[in-house]
Amino acid sequence: MVEILGKTNQSQTVLSGGLLAICLILLSVIASGIGQYPIDYSDIIHALLHYFGIEEEAPDQTIRLVLSEVRLPRVLASVLVGAVLAAAGCVFQGMFRNPLVSPDILGVSTGAGLGAAAGILLSLSIISIQLMAFLGGLITVGAVYLVASSIRQHEPTLILVLAGIVIGSLAGACLSLVKILADPYDQLPAITFWLLGSFAAVDKIDLLGALPLCILALIPMVLLRWRINVLSLGDEEARALGVNPDKIRLFLIFAATLMTAAGVAIAGVIGWVGLVVPHIARLLVGPNFNRLLPIAMLIGANFLLIVDTIARTLTQTETPIGILTAFVGAPVFVWLLFHARRSWM
Repeated sequence: MVEILGKTNQSQTVLSGGLLAICLILLSVIASGIGQYPIDYSDIIHALLHYFGIEEEAPDQTIRLVLSEVRLPRVLASVLVGAVLAAAGCVFQGMFRNPLVSPDILGVSTGAGLGAAAGILLSLSIISIQLMAFLGGLITVGAVYLVASSIRQHEPTLILVLAGIVIGSLAGACLSLVKILADPYDQLPAITFWLLGSFAAVDKIDLLGALPLCILALIPMVLLRWRINVLSLGDEEARALGVNPDKIRLFLIFAATLMTAAGVAIAGVIGWVGLVVPHIARLLVGPNFNRLLPIAMLIGANFLLIVDTIARTLTQTETPIGILTAFVGAPVFVWLLFHARRSWM
């Protein structure tokens, strides 16, 4: 009976993953053609075939520039950030055994926002601002872990969450101070817009810089996937099964923070993806992390790609992504709370 259920769950995962992958490809093509300069889908396919060397005839110069310099980097960035935020949400919710946990529970988003705001205040280049955002997120989570590790308690996950709230609040206060010191006509609007999230300024260099970090952070999640299932049982049960929860938790916190900081550095603070998407994935394939991780990443990629496409086409001006994810994520989360038939774990 157990073997039959396992095969059923596996086939359901493969089917869900295949459908989500097909949707992602179709949405990527559609998103590449939508914008202030609309591009016919046959031209998009022709340009892609030429890029991969399948067709010799070069596409129109304008179409090639729009796709290679603007549309495709933005589409790929939204797919990447959506996937990594969903993956980090799955890890944090499983590790802390709390369905209300999101990737910024340890203050990575607030720390990244503080770093970026400081970079804007100092009038640094966009690359330097992104680097400061990345380092700000890592430093904040590092401070949280140092505070939590110095306190010996029987509930290390609770201490981590409390330390994250404290350090995150301190970083938020520093961020408010930076806003007060910023030029209200130039720097303050830039800080506010960055904190709401956007892919408007993403280019190929940003994408190439974030992709290796996200892949590097994903490796421990894949290698430790069965141990994440064990951590969801509790520390005592994990030790009884031969797993060191403190060491595994440190690796996972570093990996999830690394990918979250990389995503936030290029796109700004984007909420709700890491909170809502793991719940939707659990409804499809259950809580087993082996199946949960890939499905959540595909859902997150599809979701953020749709939101970003709406953000740049809804009005004549760019709509911050954080606003749209809140409008979508809050009702969906409430619906999940009312209609979910199964427990999250």
